[in-house]
Amino acid sequence: MDKDSTLTEVAARVSAALQGAGIIATLSGGSAVTIYTQNDYESRGMDFVTAAMLNELKPVMEQLGFVHTANRRLSVFEHPEIEWYVEFVAAPISFGATQVKAEECGSLETPAGLLRVITPTQSVMDRLAAAFAWGDAQSREQALMVARQQTIDWSELRRWFLDEGLTESDYQGFRNLADYENA
Repeated sequence: MDKDSTLTEVAARVSAALQGAGIIATLSGGSAVTIYTQNDYESRGMDFVTAAMLNELKPVMEQLGFVHTANRRLSVFEHPEIEWYVEFVAAPISFGATQVKAEECGSLETPAGLLRVITPTQSVMDRLAAAFAWGDAQSREQALMVARQQTIDWSELRRWFLDEGLTESDYQGFRNLADYENA
């Protein structure tokens, strides 16, 4: 990895190295948006959701050239030659109150290796959960970006809206915004 590596390349190398060490970690958050929008949104960090402990993660990340930050409570790693940091978020993978198993997520085959990553539909859920929880307009816009550029399972997304206590009108409003630019 070097300064010319892309976020997707770095994420795939981290994912493949973790998988090779028997660690299941799934990319989520803003970096999934970066991948699904072909860099229309640029994340500074890569959030991997995992049940692995820091003492399991550290040797794998060090082999890739990453250094654990000084804060022992946080699972954040930085690499001296790349602009992104990697943060490990405690499992389970969740989008609001909805939890999913790692095997329900997707993967992308890349030249740098297999990348475990949430699906585009789950990415929309993830960003909308952040938007609703924190009133974050940027997260809502990220959800729309993914919905406009990727194939979304609209029935699964509708079910998620309703399971999260939102209304059919909320779902239709989001779908209409996503479809508006695609028309």
